[in-house]
Amino acid sequence: MNETTKYKILNQREMMKGYTSAYVTAQATDQQQKLPFPAPLKDGKGTARVELPLDFEDVVQPRNLFELIQNRESCRVYREQALSLRELSFLLWSTQGIRRFAGISRQVTFRNVPSAGSRHPFETYLFIRSVEGIEPGIYHYLPQGHELEVWENQADYQEELSEALNGQEFAANAPVVFVWSAVPYRTEWRYGLQSHKYILLDAGHVCENLYLACEAIGCGTCAIGSYNQEFLDELLGFQPGPSAEKDYEFAVYAAPVGKKK
Repeated sequence: MNETTKYKILNQREMMKGYTSAYVTAQATDQQQKLPFPAPLKDGKGTARVELPLDFEDVVQPRNLFELIQNRESCRVYREQALSLRELSFLLWSTQGIRRFAGISRQVTFRNVPSAGSRHPFETYLFIRSVEGIEPGIYHYLPQGHELEVWENQADYQEELSEALNGQEFAANAPVVFVWSAVPYRTEWRYGLQSHKYILLDAGHVCENLYLACEAIGCGTCAIGSYNQEFLDELLGFQPGPSAEKDYEFAVYAAPVGKKK
């Protein structure tokens, strides 16, 4: 290991600690400076939308939590069977669904996953190949109304998505692929340099809920952290980085979903 690599590893390890030194505590966050509260949600594009049902009674299989945890596993092989709209709705509700709003301007969201300071820095994008009642394409989840909006009218995304996921064809060809992006400033506003540790922890909360929710409806998933950042961001239409802009957004995690064989 050369000295350059050692230096980079050192910095990455310190980031994992959250930079909990006196240097951090000496830096006033934007919240402490009383700067404006960042938007808790991304506005829609104004494209066609798909309303998602909230009736999951016949979707979730009657199993206890012990069984779900015991049987949770990464799944890379799926049946050639479409997910129902209610199944997809349940997975979205489980991973980023909003329970209630708080604050004078409804700027705080309480969701079905924990997040440091209820900052919830993630957006959810779906590459849909096979879901009943939804045309194939790329979609964006709008949790404020529990609905999907068309992000890109691109039904033949599989080849590009496979390239973006470093050749993982099993994922690109799944009935649905979840991709989560981060809008870091939502967390940075409150936590400054400690934010990036919290964002990484929050991503784990979201994907574990997806694993358990999939298990509850007879589906499987596989968390994917190996991807080409530039390709995936470009496929989703994000501005290239690096950037310190408050609206900067980039992909951080992916997970294909399909019916277990």
